[in-house]
Amino acid sequence: MAQKTEGTTEPRGARQDYPEDRFDRVPRSGRVGAHRFTAQPRYVSQYLIAALLGFALLTAAGIGFVIAIDKAGQLPGDRPKGTSSTAQTPDAVLDPEATVAVLNGTETTNLAAALDQIITQEQWGTILFSGSASASDVQISAVFYSDEADASAAAGLAAKLGGLSTYQADEYQEYGSQLVVLLGADYAGPGIEEAKNLDGAGSEEPAEGEPQIDPETGYEIDPETGLLIDPATGWLIDPVTGWPVDPATGMAVDPATLPAE
Repeated sequence: MAQKTEGTTEPRGARQDYPEDRFDRVPRSGRVGAHRFTAQPRYVSQYLIAALLGFALLTAAGIGFVIAIDKAGQLPGDRPKGTSSTAQTPDAVLDPEATVAVLNGTETTNLAAALDQIITQEQWGTILFSGSASASDVQISAVFYSDEADASAAAGLAAKLGGLSTYQADEYQEYGSQLVVLLGADYAGPGIEEAKNLDGAGSEEPAEGEPQIDPETGYEIDPETGLLIDPATGWLIDPVTGWPVDPATGMAVDPATLPAE
């Protein structure tokens, strides 16, 4: 602090001139004062804990969703396709009145005809059609039905044929029968030995005047048209549908719609 000296009139604290030194030559800048940046704490641990909790919640929700769907029966998209077997095994109840079509899907000749005769003789069902399937390389034998009400009759017939599997399907409705027996390479039920005997009998030429019999179905062959004759109606059988043809209309008729004899 400046002090007044004797012989001067300058007041105390007034500015005095001093010689210029090195501090008077410091470069000037526009900055005034010093600003310090205060570092904020980083809550990394909090972010990590929050992420782990979120992952745990999502995982638990996903597991709960899968368990709930599994209890409901099936996962989405996991649906049966094509033919499907019944969820519960029905009681096997043989029905002699149930209409049956027999399809031979093997290369064994006369197998459908032989089984046709056995089913008729044993009264295991009522044959509407027997003949070759659309393919001769079928591997698995089965009994098919379309109406759930015929499940027991299908199981009863399947048991007589060596314990075949039964399936509900709509692919064979063209035959107009309640049950369809498809014979495959695994078939080991009744009719195999009988088919061999029919094969030997069918190789002989019929005597003059005797009707010609188709060795595969056992049906009589019309000598004029070469078509099979339906033994139930006496009508010719349409080779496309397998149904008898009404001679009055020339149209194939579903056997299931014909009146019972």
